[in-house]
Amino acid sequence: MANTPSAEKAARQAVKRRIDNIAAISKMRTAIRSITLPIDAGDKDKAQAAYTAAVPTIDAMVSKGMIHRNKAARHKSRLAHRISGMA
Repeated sequence: MANTPSAEKAARQAVKRRIDNIAAISKMRTAIRSITLPIDAGDKDKAQAAYTAAVPTIDAMVSKGMIHRNKAARHKSRLAHRISGMA
């Protein structure tokens, strides 16, 4: 439990930031899922469109410091590879 007014404020801010962070990570996961569903269904055009829309979301997580840049690169690379491998 916080003992000083500044520590109490920091605790309140941490709760607000945690809620925002959870929402942002969820948004990224939803964007990734929006790519994998058309890939699994075999719809290359929808998968490519979803990939184009999801890349800025993934990059925004990097710029905010939510995920490491290598993790973002890994996600983008694997998704792009799966899309390019579709018939």
